[in-house]
Amino acid sequence: MSALKLIVGLGNPGDQYTRTRHNAGVWLVESLARYYGVSLTPQSKFSGLTARIQRDGLDCLLLIPTTFMNRSGTAVQAVAHFYQIAPQDILVAHDELDLPTGIVKFKQGGGHGGHNGLRDIVAHIGADFARCRIGIDHPGNKEDVVNYVLHTPSQADKKAIDDVIEQTLQYAPELLSLQLPKLMNACNRKAKGE
Repeated sequence: MSALKLIVGLGNPGDQYTRTRHNAGVWLVESLARYYGVSLTPQSKFSGLTARIQRDGLDCLLLIPTTFMNRSGTAVQAVAHFYQIAPQDILVAHDELDLPTGIVKFKQGGGHGGHNGLRDIVAHIGADFARCRIGIDHPGNKEDVVNYVLHTPSQADKKAIDDVIEQTLQYAPELLSLQLPKLMNACNRKAKGE
């Protein structure tokens, strides 16, 4: 088996947030769990839901923090410390205001861009983790952002996000092994319409 990797899906806990744009990262990790037929189960010591995927020489842990978004770093740090996973071997899936709805892009490292979940993870483990940025578009006005991310997207926008998550699952083995160059080449190029 290769070294254990970690994929984190960011969102807020509770039924009132399940279908909101801010939970796009959760949607991706839930889809990955379904794709591999594993169940996400509560782990109180990690403040989250986890599942382990061991397939074809790959070994990857999925995590959905059950803390609120701005405390995501607590869960990520707990898992990373317990399994001794380096930040470079962590991928965090999150909603991205700076990308159009229905676009996914991958990148390694970087700032938090004002995203409260990323901000807290950076504060706990540093900024060297990879990101899967799921586009949700921007409401156009900074004052509207909080209301926008905490509301349900339109039917068309939800379908666009669901479709791009399905397309991303075509690269599930690359996701589990965090093959960032392949993921960036495949998904980032598609984002540019090539």
